[in-house]
Amino acid sequence: MNKAQLVDLVLKTKGAGLESKAAAERAFDAVVGAIREGVQKDGKVQIIGFGTFSVRERGARNGRNPQTGAAMKIKAYKTVNFKVGKEFKDRINKKKR
Repeated sequence: MNKAQLVDLVLKTKGAGLESKAAAERAFDAVVGAIREGVQKDGKVQIIGFGTFSVRERGARNGRNPQTGAAMKIKAYKTVNFKVGKEFKDRINKKKR
C-alpha cells in the first residue's frame, strides 16, 4: 500500500470527519510529520496498540562492495527502528489463521 492508497483509506474511515481528499492528505502528512519530529527530538515515539518508533545506532563495521568484492569500511550511523505493538501483532496473526 502506498501513500495515495493510505490517504484514500483515511478519507473513507467513518468518524474521521474528513470531507475531501486534500483534508485527508493534510491529516496524514501531519501525523507522519509529528512522528518524524518526535523521533528526532525525543528519540522515541510510542503509539499504544500500534508500535514504537525509536532511534537505533549501528556501529562501524567491515563490509564488501557487492559489485567488485573489495573490502570496505562502513561508517557508524543512526537509523529508525520500528517495534510492532502487541495488539497490532495479535491482530496480524489472527487474520492469517
